[in-house]
Amino acid sequence: MIVATSGCDPRTLPLVILVKPDERSDIRHDSDAELVGQALRGSDRAFGEIVRRYQDLLYRHAERMTGRQDDAEDVVQSAFIKAHRNLRRCRDPERVGAWLFRIGANACKDYLKSKRTMIPVEKIPDLVATDGNPERETELGTIRSEIEQALQSLPVEQREAFLMKHVEGWSYTEMSETLDVSVPALKMRVHRAREEMQVLLQSYGS
Repeated sequence: MIVATSGCDPRTLPLVILVKPDERSDIRHDSDAELVGQALRGSDRAFGEIVRRYQDLLYRHAERMTGRQDDAEDVVQSAFIKAHRNLRRCRDPERVGAWLFRIGANACKDYLKSKRTMIPVEKIPDLVATDGNPERETELGTIRSEIEQALQSLPVEQREAFLMKHVEGWSYTEMSETLDVSVPALKMRVHRAREEMQVLLQSYGS
């Protein structure tokens, strides 16, 4: 996934680099705010620890949004480089994870707006309960490509909200605080996304 070494400036690397956990044990128990402060004072090791803590969170979301491992890695790399350059703009160091996720989410949206992407079928959650019924599971398999098309057709903001709510398990409050979007607006995005998906499922069941 993402690899690297200590003492390196992310702005000059082809990839954001991480140090193995045992190489930075002296700072692994520092708070996020402490790490941000150290990073602002020039500690690449502190920023590397921040990356270590939150790279999986950003990567999982990026992979679900883009549907491809290589593209997700590029998006996450871009997000961390931008975060490193703009760390002083993080207003609440205690919530640097939420700040990083917002940067990553925006990087995903920028990517999707610039490049039309098809999400592989295996990245799509089961939107219909099968209740363990083998016949139902088989039938569901036949419409997964159609579900892929429907999810692909969603506007980027609706896809993002749908995935965060129904795949990644975020609460609306968490989504609102992280994306800086009101809860009612997020609920509307999810509702509209579900409506479009439901049209497809109803068509399948008719």
